[in-house]
Amino acid sequence: MLNLRLLPWLLLTTACLAACAPRQGQTATTTTGDGDSLVVFFTGDLLLDRGVRTAMASHPADWLLADVAPVLRRADATVANLECPLTQVSTPVGKRYIFRADTCMASMMRRAGITHANLANNHTNDQGEQGLWSTMHSLTRAGVVPIGCDTVSDDTARLIHPSIVSKGDLRLALFPAVLLSQENWMPRPGALSPLQPSLRQLERSVREHARRHPTHRIACILHWGVEFQTQPTMQQMAQAAILAGAGADAIIGHHPHVVQHPRRSDPIPTFYSLGGFAFDQSHPLARRGAVARIVVHPDTLTATLIPISINACRPEWDRQHDL
Repeated sequence: MLNLRLLPWLLLTTACLAACAPRQGQTATTTTGDGDSLVVFFTGDLLLDRGVRTAMASHPADWLLADVAPVLRRADATVANLECPLTQVSTPVGKRYIFRADTCMASMMRRAGITHANLANNHTNDQGEQGLWSTMHSLTRAGVVPIGCDTVSDDTARLIHPSIVSKGDLRLALFPAVLLSQENWMPRPGALSPLQPSLRQLERSVREHARRHPTHRIACILHWGVEFQTQPTMQQMAQAAILAGAGADAIIGHHPHVVQHPRRSDPIPTFYSLGGFAFDQSHPLARRGAVARIVVHPDTLTATLIPISINACRPEWDRQHDL
C-alpha cells in the first residue's frame, strides 16, 4: 500500500529527475570566472542535526557558519562534506546513528559560500533513497552542486566521471568516493546511492582521466579510515599511494572526526582527515578541525591546511593563521 506521507516526495522525485539526476558518461562542470589561479576550499564534516540542530535553534540560521563564511566566499569554490540528508520527510534506514536536516539548510550553506556538497559518505543515505533525492533537489535548487552520488551500475568496469571546477583555462577534477563498508545499505542497480567504487575502479577512473586530460589537476575526496584515530591506517596510506600513482594531485579525507595530518613521505598533498567542521562531538580532539585550501596554477598545485576550532558546534578560524 502506498504511504501517503511519501506521495509529495514521489512527485518531487519525478519532477526533479531531469534537473538533478546524474547522467552516466557525463562530467559535471562548474565555471567560476577568469584568472591565473583557481582557489578551492575543502571542509570537514558538516552535520546539521542532533546537537548542531539544538545549538542553531536559538540563533538565526546563518549563525552556524558566520565566522568562516567571509573567507569561504572569497574562494572560487568551497566543497563541504555534508554528513546528513536534507529532507522534510522521515524515512530512516535501520542503523545506529541516523541524521536528517531541513531542506532550507541548503540555502544557508550557499549563503555561507559553500558551492559543492560531497554526498559520498556514510550518512547521506540515512533517510534512504527518498532522502538522497530530496537532498539532491534541495542543494541544486539552492545553487549548491551535489557531488559523490550517482545511480548504481552493475558494470564494475564502468569509469567514474568526476565533477570539474573550472576557472579560465584551469580545471580541478573532483573524484569523491566511499572506501569503507556502509551499515545496512545495499543499493540496487539503477538506484541512487553515494558513490562506493572499488579501489581498482577508482584507480582506473583517475588514471584514464589523467591520460585524457593531462592539463587537469585531480583531487580525490575519500571517506575512509577509523574514527577518532589521529594517524592514518596502513590501508589508507596504501590506497593514497595507489591513487597518487594513477595521477591524483591531492587527496582529501573524511570520517575519523579528528584531523589526520599529511606525512612527509606522501608523494602528493594527502589530508587523510580534515576532522569536523560544524559538528557536535564531545571528544576533545574532535573540537579541532581543518580546512584544506587547494590552489591550482597553470603548471602547479599547492595545498595548505588551515586549522579551525569548533565551539558550540560552530567552526571558527584559528586567529593565528594568515587567511
